[in-house]
Amino acid sequence: MKARVPVALACVLAGTTAFPAAALADPSPSSSAAQVEVTVDITEIKEPGVLALTVAGNAASLTENGSDLSVRRFTGTLPTVTVTDTRTLDEVPAGAAWAVLGTSSDFTAPGLDPISAAHLGWKPRLIDGGDTGLVSEGEEVVTVLDDETQPGNNVGLVDQELLVSTYDSSAVTGGAYTVDADLNLHTPADVKAGSYKSTLTLSLFE
Repeated sequence: MKARVPVALACVLAGTTAFPAAALADPSPSSSAAQVEVTVDITEIKEPGVLALTVAGNAASLTENGSDLSVRRFTGTLPTVTVTDTRTLDEVPAGAAWAVLGTSSDFTAPGLDPISAAHLGWKPRLIDGGDTGLVSEGEEVVTVLDDETQPGNNVGLVDQELLVSTYDSSAVTGGAYTVDADLNLHTPADVKAGSYKSTLTLSLFE
């Protein structure tokens, strides 16, 4: 019989209103708390490097200089061209080489016959090739009205001609290299007067 007494008392206490409810909500003196420190390492997002071409202007003006009775000559300067390589060595393909090539459209003016791009030549000039000696400018290309200065180079900028290049991309990665060029337009003396325009396209290949 004594084993049932605690159960009966518990039921009576739970149902009575003689004692304040707050007394039952007091926390136990033995309760405790714990803290957990959460950590995370967030690394900086690394953007891949790039090989890029920029030009310091979108126009070049030619002015008459050195004309004679048989040939009219016009000269100017190509805006500075920069090749920038921000890639790491691991990002450069094995055995890669890059080059900037240029080609010109014909010179046109409203109502006049075009002047072939073969009449436009250039002489590249390396401004900053870095310290490796592995970046170099292209050879001179003269016009169809000129004598060769190199075998077969009196063709003008009809096809893609070399402005600047390296034969080892991995050796020059991480740098910026600049070049410009003297531009020369030579036409027959009887060329029609007019405001002519052409487009010189520069392309970076690797």
